[in-house]
Amino acid sequence: MTLIFLISFQVLFSLVLGQRTPTISHITQEQFKDIGGVVELECSVQYAQEYPILWMKTSPGRQLDPLPISTGSTLIIRDSRFSVRYDPSSSTYTLQIKDIQETDAGIYQCQVIISVNNKVSAEVELQVRRPPVISDNSTRSRIVSEGQSVLLECYAGGFPMPKISWRRENNAILPTGGSLFRGNTLKINSVRKEDRGTYYCVAENGVGKGTRRNIAVEVEFAPVIVVPRPILSQALQYDMDLECHVEAYPPPGIVWLKDGIQLANNQHYSISHFATADEYTDTTLRVITIEKRQYGTYICKASNKLGSSEAQVKLIESVIPVCPPACGQELYGAAVKLSHSSLIFYLIVFYILKR
Repeated sequence: MTLIFLISFQVLFSLVLGQRTPTISHITQEQFKDIGGVVELECSVQYAQEYPILWMKTSPGRQLDPLPISTGSTLIIRDSRFSVRYDPSSSTYTLQIKDIQETDAGIYQCQVIISVNNKVSAEVELQVRRPPVISDNSTRSRIVSEGQSVLLECYAGGFPMPKISWRRENNAILPTGGSLFRGNTLKINSVRKEDRGTYYCVAENGVGKGTRRNIAVEVEFAPVIVVPRPILSQALQYDMDLECHVEAYPPPGIVWLKDGIQLANNQHYSISHFATADEYTDTTLRVITIEKRQYGTYICKASNKLGSSEAQVKLIESVIPVCPPACGQELYGAAVKLSHSSLIFYLIVFYILKR
């Protein structure tokens, strides 16, 4: 009520004096500021010494609900970040806002109230630059089977509107070609197991350092088996390790077979699996204290819901103990340190026995 009374009194007083119609000769142009910064909005008026001068703020979407900030050089709102000063030499009213917040964005209007139904006004828009923030509706991870299509989405807010780009870990080539792709969506039409890994969605708008989201893409695929040594030889009564490297996702079930029979851990065999990553498993079959009947072909078989695969490892007899794993055995450790003459002796014996 006090503000309304003050404005009405000043208007009536000005009408009595019959001064020239007030005008706004200058107002600050549109401003772009970062959060935490400082802005000064100037409004220069002419022939308005006896008229109320107001700064008003209109927020986006609330044009019909303006917020009065000041009248003359007096602040109306209680916010220490705001201040207003008047320069009589230029008849300029300067509104200063410190520690700018996102909510300070909007249209600031300088008004000269001439009468109850008449005013002169000019406005300036304050745009608050905001660093990018990746939206929650962006992709976080994907699991897809080999051969299917996959869509990765990334959206971000901020001002100016952020630009989105895609990269892969270690700048690997993207399925779309090249190491960089721009756009909100990255589509892989027929995904391969080589496409699995970490994808980076990067949002940048020139404010701050930008932001990034890591998106894990898991590709389900049937097992692929690699045998580092498909043929191995070892002497009787020594141990030997047979190895298979399995690549698959989801992690597969792995078995070892010989002569169509699945092997298990016992006094003759020891089976171990070691997962080196989500998609990689090393499996080892140790043949313990080899007997004649344990020579032959072993099959390493891996299966998951996408399919199965198998590979062969042959174990053949040798006269000379092979190291490793023989050299790791304390019982036969000296056997691997054969002299040159001992080696010749064993070769002669082997030749005679084979005749």
